[in-house]
Amino acid sequence: MKKENQFKKLMILANNHRASLNLSVLLASLGVIFGILPFISGGKIAEGLISNDTDKNYYILWCLIGLLGYALKTLLYAWSLSISHKATFSILADIRIKMIEKLPKLSLGTISETPSGAFKQKIVDQVESMESPLAHMFPEMTANLLGPVFVFLYLLFVDWRMGLLSLVSFPIGMFFMVSVFKSYGDNFAGAMKIGGEMNSSLVEYVNGLEVIRSYNQTDKTYKKITDKVYANAKYYYDWMTKTQFGMSMSKAITPTTLLAILPLGYIFYKNGSLSLTGYLLSIILSFSLQGLLNTMMRFTTIGAQVGTLVENVESVLNATEQIHSEEKIVIKNHDIELNNVSFEYEDGQEILSDISLQIKEGTKNAFVGLSGGGKSTIAKLIAGFWDVKKGEIKMGDIPYENIPLEELYDQVSFVSQDNFLFDDTVRENIRMGDPKASDKEVEEISKKAGCHEFISHLENAYETRVGKQGESLSGGERQRIVIARAMLKNAPIVIFDEATAYMDPENEYLIQNSLNELIKNKTVIVIAHRLYTIKDSDKIFVVNNGKIEDSGKHEDLLNSSETYKKLWKTSIGKED
Repeated sequence: MKKENQFKKLMILANNHRASLNLSVLLASLGVIFGILPFISGGKIAEGLISNDTDKNYYILWCLIGLLGYALKTLLYAWSLSISHKATFSILADIRIKMIEKLPKLSLGTISETPSGAFKQKIVDQVESMESPLAHMFPEMTANLLGPVFVFLYLLFVDWRMGLLSLVSFPIGMFFMVSVFKSYGDNFAGAMKIGGEMNSSLVEYVNGLEVIRSYNQTDKTYKKITDKVYANAKYYYDWMTKTQFGMSMSKAITPTTLLAILPLGYIFYKNGSLSLTGYLLSIILSFSLQGLLNTMMRFTTIGAQVGTLVENVESVLNATEQIHSEEKIVIKNHDIELNNVSFEYEDGQEILSDISLQIKEGTKNAFVGLSGGGKSTIAKLIAGFWDVKKGEIKMGDIPYENIPLEELYDQVSFVSQDNFLFDDTVRENIRMGDPKASDKEVEEISKKAGCHEFISHLENAYETRVGKQGESLSGGERQRIVIARAMLKNAPIVIFDEATAYMDPENEYLIQNSLNELIKNKTVIVIAHRLYTIKDSDKIFVVNNGKIEDSGKHEDLLNSSETYKKLWKTSIGKED
């Protein structure tokens, strides 16, 4: 992002609150100008003392002017910050709401593939980092840019040479600052990236701590997270090491306005070309410049971060949405058809190549193949997780893009091994399948799913809270609740993505019974891990390296497909 656009885009995000920010800038600028009055008053009092002026009213007047300037500076500064903070908190809330409203419009695939913690970092942490640019940098940095200009003009009025001398340190300090900030944006973006990776690893570590300890993988996983922490620390250390000298020199030299004024002003005074009053007034005003420039320098690093922060917000707000027709339609049947579908992730890696297949309504179908072959991606495309850019997917002879997203999602229940449970009651987690379902309907469907008995033995039965991500339940119990939820949804198409892959035999038996209830009179698609569970399928698709290598019934594939034959032998061997 070009620097000249950074603040413009930030102000666009500010939207309806720009008037408040502009008012805060005006008040802060007036405060800075009034803040110079005490220095001018000090100069005038010094001038009176040097000239032996005995008029008390003269000194009282300039003391009052100085006090008034200081009081107005304090009042206007507080008023400015009050307005800017009130506007900023509203702006940050608006940005977060826009980002949250955007999430449901993103593809389910994008959401599921994004590391946990990444959206939280952008919506919570990085939006919060915009508080300083909006609430402080806009009013204070702008005001402290105008302040030095005002002092410079006043020094020109006192003596044009002193005005020019007050600027001598500025270009020297800026030279060092430019050397630091020419790569600051890229360095800050890198810091955000590596910080995000550390954040995601930490969330993963905490969420998986139970499994990590159960399988005695603490040392290995702990090393993974500590490596991320040390990498983050090293990045900042290396960055600061490279920029420390330039930053220190810039902050040390830029505010030293006395560097030229003190010695050269003395020479001018000694040769009679500058009065003692003018010399002292120039020194006093130089002190005011130091404070203004120090404040301005404090916000330069914040200003350099704006581009990255805005880019991170826009990466969510401008993310590609799934584009579907909003016109209501009637889906007469649920035949699925993929025609020459190819698919690649955003990084350009092709996962599927020229996939064509047909799935008839009311049939049981399975996708088998080695891990990474593309079978889960096909299932997720059928479920509408992503839109395809190459090829076409149809349901009931209607192209997916002509089916409204809500209507498409209503047609499919997607059950995987890691379906999510909310930190709510068992009843409400099941009721998500149909928010209009009565308590009785929830309990009836739970009986069919084979989970009513264990729910009844929970402390508060259906009103028991399941904890974060269902942590108070066993894996098998969580899965049966997910199946009950899918049964309550009663979608005509059901997709299982290795839903029982890692279940023990007892839980698998119970869950398989639940699944048999769920798939009655449905179009079923199964991603198979244990092939004996799908050998009765109407059609089995063998997926290999992103392509449909073969398809047919179990017995036919044992004769025609070497890949399927190997998978079957491997599966049977594992079961034995």
